[in-house]
Amino acid sequence: MTNNILLDKHHHQFDKGNPLAQKKILWATILTGVMMIAEISGGMIFNSMALLADGWHMSSHMVALGLAYLAYRAARYYSEDSRFCFGSWKIEVLAGYSSAILLMVVALVMCFSSIERLFNPVTIYYNEAIWIAVVGLMVNLICAWLLHDDYSHHHHSHQHHADHDHSHHHEHQDLNQKAAFIHVVADAATSVLAIVALFAGKYFGWNFLDAVLGILGAVLVAKWSWGLIRQTGKILLDAEMQEPVVEEIKEVIEQIDSTIKLNDLHVWQVGKGKFACILSVQTANSLLTPKQIKQALSVHEEIVHASIEINPLHQDDLKLAETY
Repeated sequence: MTNNILLDKHHHQFDKGNPLAQKKILWATILTGVMMIAEISGGMIFNSMALLADGWHMSSHMVALGLAYLAYRAARYYSEDSRFCFGSWKIEVLAGYSSAILLMVVALVMCFSSIERLFNPVTIYYNEAIWIAVVGLMVNLICAWLLHDDYSHHHHSHQHHADHDHSHHHEHQDLNQKAAFIHVVADAATSVLAIVALFAGKYFGWNFLDAVLGILGAVLVAKWSWGLIRQTGKILLDAEMQEPVVEEIKEVIEQIDSTIKLNDLHVWQVGKGKFACILSVQTANSLLTPKQIKQALSVHEEIVHASIEINPLHQDDLKLAETY
């Protein structure tokens, strides 16, 4: 006997989106675009390859920010599209993953360019480069302030029974916003390193430091990018079976009835800190219903959708379970 029950009977769109972050990212995209045009124009006017290169480098971040903004728009546009069986939230996650890939490409280009300059030094226009790097840093700090919002961790406490209180942590992260934020922070970090290198080169003659700090910046950017690739990739591939919510579901099932045997369990993420699950159980209790399991699971508000299958547990199976 198979019984399916939904914790939310009205829709399969489990994430409300982030309109505030969407608006902030639009402003960050515009600011980054204006700065990019200023750097490229300045590089052409002052014949400075440093400014020109930094302008094209900033263009990659503008593309990433624009991608994040379009992902929010697309997720909202397709929120009621029946083709998305669990909502359109993963459009945002996909944008975050793509942005992280782009950031890794930027890191590799930075690394190879810095190594090349280490062995083949070029003339650096310090005055123009310092001025534009400082302005660029200010723009990045403004964008970072705009984008630093509530994609961080939130804590949830669940009261299972009157005499038991369990506290667990679940991630409520807007990975699309986080990807945009990391792009801005990465650009700000490289701007700081560039300013340090430019001042050292101008006043101490340490021209090599520009390339060395460029390599260091590339390593930092690559590290941030790899962390974001792993985080978003895990969600896109539904690799959620090590999340705390899995053990919480098992714990709830065990507490319902001593004869219940959990045969199968699948969990995946359908929104920020929201999960769906399919579970199959066997029990000797013929009165157990999916509604009872639903009520038991409802203590965990992050479980927003469940498909439940209940099969009878034969007496022979029960004796075998007791023997082992």
